[in-house]
Amino acid sequence: MDNKIKLDSGNIKSMLRRQNIQKNNANNGQTESKTVIDEQRSVTAENEQKKSANEKIIYSDIKNLNTDGVQSVVETEDVQKAIAEAIKTEEDILLEPVGDRRILPNVPDKNRTRTNIDRRGIVYKDDAVSNYEKSREKEETGKRYVVDYPVTMRITDEKGRRFTVKGTGQNLSSSGMLCSISSEYKTSVENSSLVELSFEIKPGTMPEGYEMKVKKIKAHWVRSLTDEKGMVKCGFQFNELLSQYVYRKRQRYMLSIASMFLFLVSLFIILLRAESVLYFEFNKILYFYSILAATFLLSRYLFGAFYRPTPINPDYTPGVSIIIPCFNEEKWIKRTIISCLNQDYPLDKLEVLVVDDCSNDHSRDRIAELLKRLEREEGYAARERVHFHVQPRNAGKREALAAGAKLAKYELLVFVDSDSFLDPFAIRNLVQPFQDKKVGGVSGRTDVANTFTNNLTKMQSVRYYIAFRVLKAAEGLFNAVTCLSGPLACYRKDLVLKYSEAWLNQRFLGQKATFGDDRAMTNFILRHHRTDYQDTAVCSTIVPNTYKVFLRQQMRWKRSWLRESFIAATFMWKKEPFMALSFYMGLLVPIIAPVIVIYNLIYIPLTHRVFPLTFLIGIMMMALLMSFAQLFLRRSSTWLYGVWFCLYYEAVLLWQMPVAWVTFWKSTWGTRMTAADLAELLKGDKKMAKKEGNV
Repeated sequence: MDNKIKLDSGNIKSMLRRQNIQKNNANNGQTESKTVIDEQRSVTAENEQKKSANEKIIYSDIKNLNTDGVQSVVETEDVQKAIAEAIKTEEDILLEPVGDRRILPNVPDKNRTRTNIDRRGIVYKDDAVSNYEKSREKEETGKRYVVDYPVTMRITDEKGRRFTVKGTGQNLSSSGMLCSISSEYKTSVENSSLVELSFEIKPGTMPEGYEMKVKKIKAHWVRSLTDEKGMVKCGFQFNELLSQYVYRKRQRYMLSIASMFLFLVSLFIILLRAESVLYFEFNKILYFYSILAATFLLSRYLFGAFYRPTPINPDYTPGVSIIIPCFNEEKWIKRTIISCLNQDYPLDKLEVLVVDDCSNDHSRDRIAELLKRLEREEGYAARERVHFHVQPRNAGKREALAAGAKLAKYELLVFVDSDSFLDPFAIRNLVQPFQDKKVGGVSGRTDVANTFTNNLTKMQSVRYYIAFRVLKAAEGLFNAVTCLSGPLACYRKDLVLKYSEAWLNQRFLGQKATFGDDRAMTNFILRHHRTDYQDTAVCSTIVPNTYKVFLRQQMRWKRSWLRESFIAATFMWKKEPFMALSFYMGLLVPIIAPVIVIYNLIYIPLTHRVFPLTFLIGIMMMALLMSFAQLFLRRSSTWLYGVWFCLYYEAVLLWQMPVAWVTFWKSTWGTRMTAADLAELLKGDKKMAKKEGNV
């Protein structure tokens, strides 16, 4: 939900300050104000349309502020121009699946003509657990994606003659490809004995790991059709799955290389820390930190390697209520709702509640359109399974989630962000750890949906995958996950209702907590119950694609991390010893990291005239560890961006921590204009006005 800025507070502040100056100048008989108004009126009609929906947001929030006693000084034209300058984001690149003839193809048939194991009614002779694994494999294999790139077809006819045909790929799956060709080659292709296809899979058109050049993959023709333009489209089935081809041609080598380098990098880090032990007496604090940081990081990777998800029990299907809090999410909300409904889960045990927090864009229209469409479809029981609730006032994400929890009728609650999209098997996998009655909450795995938008999103994709598959998996090994992440998390309903009042009214250092809702609820649950991680429950989410939004998101996350980590520190010592030790190491290392970096990169070189080579090598080894772990586990072309993330963290993100030390009590959101953000904005403007002599 952070990917779109509702308003840029910096731009608005500058506009408000200029407004005050203009008023002062106007009082002195100057005409600068008129000049600025003329500039504002020159905004094009296109920009006016783009910002119209966003204007309503600020007006609504300011109105709410006024009811709390804060007087608004914002004039319409100033706000409009600030909004126009603020909402500059890059267009996201997402996978585009080919549409199915049914809106919810993975939902088990209400009349039970299709089973949960396979929607086409195919029954396997193996055990039921492996059947679900095969069902998911079939789903991934048959999933087609829209593509548009040139394809070279080397045709061998029945007489053994060879010739080449140029075409264009229309859609692609792991099992086959649809290509458009000129009608003159139709007969030759249909009578071919062998077809060899060559094409390049562009990043973002297939799931991560597929991006590569495919050369002469063997296939055979299966069908043809002619469109209204007279173009012939031929369907080809690969003789071996594309996933097998990719593994054979590239991924097995990547796996071997990654394994070797993971071992070498880990060994090198251990040797570096052995040096710290030898020289420990010369600088106890510095070398203690280096040993602590290396131990924490390597132990997380080690524990993550031992993690295994809870297997599926076909007979365990508890009732699940999915709650989607929504605020101005018109772009993604329909896709989110469809992904939550399109689950391989019993119809009579799954409901979806969409709670709108007084959106001022077209979110409610999009939701209404989707509900009408679902009601026209037979077999989905949409009227009984989908519920839409609008909050009486804009109260925030926690209030929306709590309202949904009160309306839910099932024993498990799944919280899903309104810009996150669930895998069709996510819910079935997510509920499995609750077979242990001591488990109070479970986190699923969150991947990045817009990975290939730009370098920033690629960097975040690596970070997300390692954070979940390694770091969160390590916590899951001890049933003590410290953050059940917002995009996909499941809780016992009785526990959410038990702690909801304290959660809604949470205050820290006198300030109301408005963000960090996932970590806060996790702490309430984790104090007396187990929390787990289920890697096979997968969702994908939209991440920021501009550095401005990304940095604000990270600042907010660091503040909530500090607040909730201090709270968790009061009870984590009661958990499993290895987990408790790892937690306290993980709390200490990031907090004092800025001091260590300054000491090594500034103090030591200036005072002792020594270049910090060992320290820089240590940073590079940590970065390579992340990259090679990504290469080993996912075999994606994005693996190198792990190095970039670590370097960016040391150069930029690390220095947000000192700011968070002294501002973690703040309740402003940063990436959207909540009431707290607007109050802060107007407070700053008032101070500036006093300095300008305008009050």
